[in-house]
Amino acid sequence: QVQLVESGGGLVQPGGSLRLSCAASGTIYSINTMGWYRQAPGKERELVATITTPGTTNYADSVKGRFTISRDNAKNTVYLQMSSLKPEDAAVYYCYFFVRGRVYWGQGTQVTVSS
Repeated sequence: QVQLVESGGGLVQPGGSLRLSCAASGTIYSINTMGWYRQAPGKERELVATITTPGTTNYADSVKGRFTISRDNAKNTVYLQMSSLKPEDAAVYYCYFFVRGRVYWGQGTQVTVSS
């Protein structure tokens, strides 16, 4: 059974950086799109960034120029490098993998941005 395991969340001051990772445990093939969503308290889940197998990326306007998504296909892992963090970036971040018509989700990792 495939599970996505996230790591890297935590508390950071405004202007700081964090790197999130999401790795698949178990056997998984032909991962298409990988990406990250986030959800802040009282708000809807928001798409943050996606990356396709060839490496095409897409970002929410709110994070463009500050966040970078990348993937390691050999390791079935997706990363989200977050820089210049703002208090409004605070949320639970969820990774997902789209594989042959099915979506796998990570368990979520908390990112808190506060001084």
